Amino acid sequence: MPSRVDTDAVVIGAGPVGLFQVFQLGLLGLKSHLIDVLPEVGGQCVALYPDKPIYDVPGVPLCTGRELARLLLTQARPFLPLDVASGQCEQVHLGHLVSELQVEGDGCFVVRTDQGLQLRARSVFVAAGAGAFVPRTLNLPALEGAKNVHYHLDDTTIGALAGRHVVISGGGDEALGAALSLSALPDSVQPSELTLLHRRDQFQAEPELDAQVRHLLTSGRLKLVVGMPTDALVQDGRARSVTVLGADSVPRELTFDHLLVRQGMSPKLGPVSQWGMSLDRKQVSVSAATFESSTAGIYAVGDINTYPGKKRLLLCGFHEATLAAHAAAAALNPEAPQHLLYTTTSPLLHQRLGVLQGH
Repeated sequence: MPSRVDTDAVVIGAGPVGLFQVFQLGLLGLKSHLIDVLPEVGGQCVALYPDKPIYDVPGVPLCTGRELARLLLTQARPFLPLDVASGQCEQVHLGHLVSELQVEGDGCFVVRTDQGLQLRARSVFVAAGAGAFVPRTLNLPALEGAKNVHYHLDDTTIGALAGRHVVISGGGDEALGAALSLSALPDSVQPSELTLLHRRDQFQAEPELDAQVRHLLTSGRLKLVVGMPTDALVQDGRARSVTVLGADSVPRELTFDHLLVRQGMSPKLGPVSQWGMSLDRKQVSVSAATFESSTAGIYAVGDINTYPGKKRLLLCGFHEATLAAHAAAAALNPEAPQHLLYTTTSPLLHQRLGVLQGH
């Protein structure tokens, strides 16, 4: 990627509201780049409750968080095109934390991430929910940067775990779900040994998930180590073991090839608080008419914002994204007529969506 990429808009946060923001901007002819610290789109819906039911999305009586993210990504796909060769979209930047946002003299914004990405945008949309969701760690400084300590269970991680002794730390849905997923892999790519590490022999998970993991423990396909990790041994950039303090107050060494930490996610406001916008209790104050922040050209939508009458609902976030997109389009193109077009009848919108007129 070039050192700096120019675009109409940068959308920070790839949750449902961020995805819908890209769609609304695309309808208005504005190109977006999408950034999220997580390794997949979906935000809080996928990070915290991917398989739990959602009942209040208009026209969709029932869907899971993961299904909703998939539907919204499909809807936004005309404006986030895939590269045929790589199957990736150069406008989507996952695993990136926005570290800096600067306003240039001409009113444009330079957005930088911790991975070295630089985007120059005419407008910025903060759709970061309650903040950037980052994995909860074991609070063992020695583990920081260790090559074999993982926080996400993606295809790359699964490939590295094949034939290895894997310790999964956690006792909630994420940890138990990871244990089930890894135990269900074909023998050729399955870890040679699976150990679940939790502070007690009780889990905070859905009953069905709890029962399935108990069956794995009974059958011997999964081991359970109870105790609190208090220290870690790291050599040559790889974690070798953790010291576990059991209920008997006796420390024991738990060795492994890979450590998968699945202890949930926690939101952190992070650099957003340093971007000069007015905040109210860690939320961005916005106009309820345009959803623009106190900094011209920066809009905030979804759970990250606040205004009189605010309701933290997905439906409200979609409404906010729509009005924010129209406000930005008017501000960026003040001489263009601001006609309200409808996807049912507008040939221009059909063209932008890539659909045949009348379909």
